[in-house]
Amino acid sequence: MTKSLNFAFIRARWHAEIVDQALAGFQARLSEMGHVGAVDVFDVPGAFEMPLLAQQLARTGQYGAIAAAALVVDGGIYRHDFVAQAVVSGLMDAGLQTGVPVLSVSLTPHHFQPGGAHEAFFRSHFVQKGREAAEAALQVCALYERLGPGDGGA
Repeated sequence: MTKSLNFAFIRARWHAEIVDQALAGFQARLSEMGHVGAVDVFDVPGAFEMPLLAQQLARTGQYGAIAAAALVVDGGIYRHDFVAQAVVSGLMDAGLQTGVPVLSVSLTPHHFQPGGAHEAFFRSHFVQKGREAAEAALQVCALYERLGPGDGGA
């Protein structure tokens, strides 16, 4: 694989009970696929703090890829779509600036109602998105290994 089979997983603590499901899915899928590297977990207060941490983690050279998970909801006070766009753009920039893949598991539902079946749907959805991020992390690391040093890998 690339420089490292270790991954970093950043999780925003707003709606932690839902966001944590992405980590569970990520770790479960890696295990199913035989991944033996570490997954280091880093907590940030909210989604807006994820890009800078992703960039700092990427610059350490310790991670083959970084995943970042958040649930950005419309609280009625600010335009959550602007926050979500800034976060996703920041995560992309972190990857482009460092050469380390940064994967977004940041979801921005148009309508979110805490509790009940609606929340259960998002918990389940985050598990699936975490699983997909794990597959993407392994695939992109394998691709960068094939490309060799200096051709897009960390």
